[in-house]
Amino acid sequence: MKLIKCGAAIINQTPLDWDNNKANIIAAIKEARDCGVSVLCLPELAISGYGCEDAFYSAGLRRMARQVLAEILPETKGIIVTLGLPVLHRNSLFNTICLVVDGEIRGFVAKRFLAREGLHYEPRWFRPWPEGDIETVSYDGKDYPIGDIIFNVNGVKLGFEICEDAWVAKRPGGNLYSQGIDIIMNPSASHFAFGKHEVRKRFVLEGSRAFGVSYIYSNLVGNEAGRAIYDGGALIASNGALISAGPRFVFGNYHLTAAVVDIDESRMAQAKSGSNYEACSNVGNIVDVSFEFPTQKPEKQDINISDWENSDCKKEEEFSRAIALGLFDYMRKSRSQGFIVSLSGGADSSAVAVLVSLMVQFAVKELGVDGFIAKSGLKNIDMDNLLSVLLTCVYQATENSSETTLNSAETLAKDLGAEFMVFDVNDLVKGYIKIVEESFGRSLTWETDDIALQNIQARVRAPGVWMLANLKNALLLSTSNRSEAAVGYATMDGDTCGGLSPIAGIDKAFLRQWLRWMEVDGPLGIEPVKSLKCVNQQIPTAELRPQDASQTDEDDLMPYGLLDACECAAIRDKMTPLEVLDIIAVQFDQYSRDQLIIWVERFFSLWCRNQWKRERYAPSFHVDDKNLDPKTWCRFPILSGGYRRELNEMQNK
Repeated sequence: MKLIKCGAAIINQTPLDWDNNKANIIAAIKEARDCGVSVLCLPELAISGYGCEDAFYSAGLRRMARQVLAEILPETKGIIVTLGLPVLHRNSLFNTICLVVDGEIRGFVAKRFLAREGLHYEPRWFRPWPEGDIETVSYDGKDYPIGDIIFNVNGVKLGFEICEDAWVAKRPGGNLYSQGIDIIMNPSASHFAFGKHEVRKRFVLEGSRAFGVSYIYSNLVGNEAGRAIYDGGALIASNGALISAGPRFVFGNYHLTAAVVDIDESRMAQAKSGSNYEACSNVGNIVDVSFEFPTQKPEKQDINISDWENSDCKKEEEFSRAIALGLFDYMRKSRSQGFIVSLSGGADSSAVAVLVSLMVQFAVKELGVDGFIAKSGLKNIDMDNLLSVLLTCVYQATENSSETTLNSAETLAKDLGAEFMVFDVNDLVKGYIKIVEESFGRSLTWETDDIALQNIQARVRAPGVWMLANLKNALLLSTSNRSEAAVGYATMDGDTCGGLSPIAGIDKAFLRQWLRWMEVDGPLGIEPVKSLKCVNQQIPTAELRPQDASQTDEDDLMPYGLLDACECAAIRDKMTPLEVLDIIAVQFDQYSRDQLIIWVERFFSLWCRNQWKRERYAPSFHVDDKNLDPKTWCRFPILSGGYRRELNEMQNK
């Protein structure tokens, strides 16, 4: 047996945070070396951070990345490490992995396939490297190979699939297999989405099986740049079997996953499958590297997968842990001292408050109270009552507010341990109405001025909580969900105000389902929130019209399940109104076709009319392929024809 101990580290990096990124990388290298790892795979663009956006164009960024790389080199004695950074070559920018062996640079592998869908925009900054090409790049006065490289390290061949490379049909692993590769490393920056980790496991396992290799996958973890949450989940597989797996959604700076792989066993697997010897006989992209692998004994492998991964409520678990980690990193990286939530007593704001509570519980469970405080950078904190310091909930009442929502908000806030305040803003609302009436020359009534009278109540609630956020140096969280964003059922500078919108990527139907789960079960190891019962019993309402109007969200819009189905078909799947009607007529056959036509027309009309609102939403987290964020996912013109011809086609069918 030829045994080599390999490692994959997940790291919590931040764009342009050079000292932090360097410290995390060095800490991971030291732990890997201490536990006998010979080959360590670190995530994509780990030095600079993946989400640098247009800062990648900066010569200063590339200079600093080179400098940090040079500072890390002495820490790589006795180990092989992958370090990701951007490299300018022939006036083109490439996303590269620098292979460092025993303290020395041995070459740069350039990414071949660039991620360009949804959240990813790599072709804006980087060029794809052509298959099989290898050239020379001058780096700090020395020449190194760059390109589509295989490293022959004392007879052990190391190759790469960099993140997106493994997601395409013609993945580079096929060529690597034909050249007798032994180990494929995949340094990635793969953001979280529901169910996505299972897809990653499939391509890692299938890659290791089909190519007859040991496969090492590493990833980022945490909220790196604001919108994307990375879940980590390092994987090591060999010949189709998962031999080591790391945890997801960790709150630490890094986590190392390691395993001993048998190179001879992989080679026999390739021999049995008939590896293409001719294809590798005349290759010119192999770089020879000298390195003595230490003698290694077999070790017990570690499949470090949390119990919740096998839960029947995995989507609810993933949502809870992803948003909690995203909130923690956003808070500490924005140097905020906590959160403010305008808690209405309804589903959306209650969900946001509960997510902050989960953030504290998950983080303290992993880091301990002292570790939580140290990592978050909080000052003058009461260690015995963290949540009362970190979360302030404010109920803002008008004459249209009910005792039901007040009691719901107060009960939940106190159950969570948050600070609770009540602002009576009714006089402010009346004052604005009076000013406008006097200037406008007439009285405002619900019969003639419904929307204006609703919106002023929502907008009056913004200045007070913004002021509170300033006083506490805290982050104001917006409470609008994705279903509302799709149809503009939100007040600009009202319920949309905030520096971060943690649930803007989640539909209302799932939020209500998740709140019921949090009331009864909750995440593994976390007590359910029984006080959510008073929230879950309510019918969703904005509570902006007089109470005798019996206002509900679904009366104003349409059933939430149907709204989400329209959004999925129209926005994600790009269907026309008539096609959407045909789809939902099957799904919602309890309604008449005439009623469905009204709702489909309402959806498309409101969608087009309210793009300007979506352009102004606070940053939101990405959790699936339905995000409506126009800056990073779903672009749509602010001004358009509004599907008039298409809606007429539907009406006349």
